[in-house]
Amino acid sequence: MVLTYYHPHWTGLTAYARRLAEGLVRRGHQVTVLTSRYWKELPKEETHNGVDIVRLDPLMRISRGLVMPAFPLVAYRLIKQHDVVQVHAPLMESPLITTLASSMRKKVVFTDHGDLVMPAGLFNQTVELVVTWLMTQALKGSARISIHSKDYADHSSFLNPFREKLAYIYPPIEIPLPITEEVAAWRSELQADNVKLVGFAGRFVEEKGFDFLLKSIPYVVQRVPNVKFVYAGDYNVVYESFFEKWSHLVERWRDNVILVGLITDAQKMANFYSMCDVFALPSRTDCFPSVQIEAMLCGTPGGHRHPWRACAGDGDKDGITGAAAG
Repeated sequence: MVLTYYHPHWTGLTAYARRLAEGLVRRGHQVTVLTSRYWKELPKEETHNGVDIVRLDPLMRISRGLVMPAFPLVAYRLIKQHDVVQVHAPLMESPLITTLASSMRKKVVFTDHGDLVMPAGLFNQTVELVVTWLMTQALKGSARISIHSKDYADHSSFLNPFREKLAYIYPPIEIPLPITEEVAAWRSELQADNVKLVGFAGRFVEEKGFDFLLKSIPYVVQRVPNVKFVYAGDYNVVYESFFEKWSHLVERWRDNVILVGLITDAQKMANFYSMCDVFALPSRTDCFPSVQIEAMLCGTPGGHRHPWRACAGDGDKDGITGAAAG
């Protein structure tokens, strides 16, 4: 498996890759992950839950991508040792992987986690065009392309030319049951016993659309005065200063916004979902974000806002779902 970030990095993509890798190990397969050593504290090689991890030192960063000089040689060695190669995209090295694999007659499965959509600006848009072109070349050399849902594929101009290669596979979801007593204690700790909580989670980057949610606060407050928005995630993202851009709204509505930080413990994340009265997903681009399914599995309805439409989940606690989603 090849991807830019892997455990202990925490995103929906890395969680997907980890669950898949460890699941294959449990079925008796040998799995090696080739990834970046994005923190100097991480070992260059280790085995975690049966998965062999090889990390390469980056020379420089290009947006969220990392340039790793040793990548071609190490990728060649590992592809030669394995039977199947899986690419988790977006990945700017993906055409190199398919080229190397083809030279050794190895099959490549290209797993697309969503079309690459970068923020505005000449640099970001250039990165989007170049990396999308590179990944298109990789799609040509892939045996199969897995995507999380047919609905997303039907509306993706990136995937449309390769429909005969597509396989639609829902992402693996792992979330424990919430612990009622811990949920109640956490609400009390946040002084939120008698308020409605709108939860949202993920990296605070433009594609997640959290600016939509912050802008909606005055409208929600009009309808539900005793409401607070509680955010779980990393807002100090090194490759994008999106939180800084909208921090003035966080400050303006500080009495209605709670930041609980990044949650990497599965039980605490389940408790977070359960603590919320509704979960909001204002994403611009997500393909099939696991957070919406995790929230529902914890008994919390969700609202999902597309740029071109607004829709809410079936559950509606005191009218708050529609207000948050719209």
